[in-house]
Amino acid sequence: MDAEPGECPEPDTHCPASKAADLIGDKWVLQIVRAMLLGARRYSDLAQAIPRISPAVLSARLKTLCEQGIIVRREGAGATSPTYRLTPSGRELQPIVEQLAVWGMKWAARNVREGDVDIGALMWDLHRCLAVSELPDGETVIRIGLKDAERYPAWWIVAAGHSVDLCCDDPGKDVDVYLTCGLADLIALWRGEVEVRAAVEEGTLLIDGPRDLVQSVHRWFPHSPMAAS
Repeated sequence: MDAEPGECPEPDTHCPASKAADLIGDKWVLQIVRAMLLGARRYSDLAQAIPRISPAVLSARLKTLCEQGIIVRREGAGATSPTYRLTPSGRELQPIVEQLAVWGMKWAARNVREGDVDIGALMWDLHRCLAVSELPDGETVIRIGLKDAERYPAWWIVAAGHSVDLCCDDPGKDVDVYLTCGLADLIALWRGEVEVRAAVEEGTLLIDGPRDLVQSVHRWFPHSPMAAS
């Protein structure tokens, strides 16, 4: 870009922080890395985790990250789609992404509206961070109802061991436990700003299901890895 009148053209900086910001400062890059740190491996995973990114932008950012050595692409066998993996330099971005999230949780605006939130991205985060070790053996179906969401007011998480699937359409399975809350309340629970047991006691989180799942909800309910302690 041309310099403003009276300013000298800015040379290519030698500052490593600026160099890093040029590479990972893009919001889509940060979201891709964050999703991969939470377990996304395929293009379809990333598209689901970042609903507002266009296919063209996602493909372009993945290509750039591969060229910069932050991720690698591995071709699938036969009809299997390729996978993307973080390289050592990509994995070293974890504390940076975490600290940005912690800063955002502390200083970002608190007034949450449906239009401000990618509900699909939020639900993808929730299903990736479900504490499956705290669930009974076999399959557990969790239905999450959002009282104030006009679009996609219901979501289903189907957990069977370490396999956890997310559905925005009824998968046709018997539901084991129902969770109902408002969008802002769900975000507060995810961030760790409100304790699950306190939300249940106050009625901002409604839970209906067998006694063992109800009493252990504070253990298996998903929390952000950057949740407040």
